[in-house]
Amino acid sequence: MPVLTTDAESETGIPKSLSNEPPSETMEEIEHTCPQPRLTLTAPAPFADETSCQCQAPHEKLTIAQARLGTPVDRPVRVYADGIFDLFHSGHARALMQAKTLFPNSYLLVGVCSDDLTHKFKGFTVMNEAERYEALRHCRYVDEVIRDAPWTLTPEFLEKHKIDFVAHDDIPYSSAGSDDVYKHIKEAGMFVPTQRTEGISTSDIITRIVRDYDVYARRNLQRGYTAKELNVSFINEKKYRFQNQVDKMKEKVKNVEEKSKEFVNRVEEKSHDLIQKWEEKSREFIGNFLELFGPDGAWKQMFQERSSRMLQALSPKQSPVSSPTRSRSPSRSPSPTFSWLPNKTSPPSSPKAASASISSMSEGDEDEK
Repeated sequence: MPVLTTDAESETGIPKSLSNEPPSETMEEIEHTCPQPRLTLTAPAPFADETSCQCQAPHEKLTIAQARLGTPVDRPVRVYADGIFDLFHSGHARALMQAKTLFPNSYLLVGVCSDDLTHKFKGFTVMNEAERYEALRHCRYVDEVIRDAPWTLTPEFLEKHKIDFVAHDDIPYSSAGSDDVYKHIKEAGMFVPTQRTEGISTSDIITRIVRDYDVYARRNLQRGYTAKELNVSFINEKKYRFQNQVDKMKEKVKNVEEKSKEFVNRVEEKSHDLIQKWEEKSREFIGNFLELFGPDGAWKQMFQERSSRMLQALSPKQSPVSSPTRSRSPSRSPSPTFSWLPNKTSPPSSPKAASASISSMSEGDEDEK
């Protein structure tokens, strides 16, 4: 495919082959041997110094419209994104995902600034440069990692890595005495904007840590870190350890309360079961009692039968109402009537009197004989 040489530079400092000006050199056929986007995700992305682009063919100037149409067809579009990438988070990953998917066939190079440059122009980092390099290598959207990337992109750097476009958010980035370090890239038509993810950034994460410093310090002391490693004073160390002991006691009390609640719930369940069983048994007992001792119960019938038998056994048999008349001999005359006999109409006052009268009557009969 015809390409252009890059031995001259434009007024903006960008190689003429990457600017909008028409080429001034002759065209020659050189085959592209640029690295292709990695297809496997079972290994980390390589570093640029390990797999640098050895393609001898100069890259022709591409417009964003051409790149989005899939031009050129014989090589990927080389997109560059740089940053500090401290405490690598989802906002970083989303920005790299946008840079990777800008064009149908993209090769994403990610530049990571060293600790010296970062501390000089931005400030202290939580992760050192080696940790930040490794974090980028294990992002699925990254094809190549450039270590010790420059703070401001130079034409030599763009030419060395055969960069077609630079991806970054469109907010002017003022640093190193410049109002926008990407201004010359934008003027050359090589800048492609990405969108920031709201609600998350490295500064936000650090702010959370600083705000809850005591909580994290106490947690790490509890995990075995020393006060010297945490840069904690002797007094604060004792305070944090005391607070940890208080938290442990609170946790124990909470566990005891939960266990007691479980015990009370179990007792309540068992009491409900016992009450239900007692009600069932009481109903059964009352039913049996009524069946036995109720108005029409079996005990009443049995009692009536037994009481009638007892009355029959206790009461004597009645004597006959009229005894047969004893035949008297004709020689005997009727007994004379005595005036001392008691009046028949007045019954004896007592059984003793009745017996006395009967005995006297028998004696009178004997005298007559």
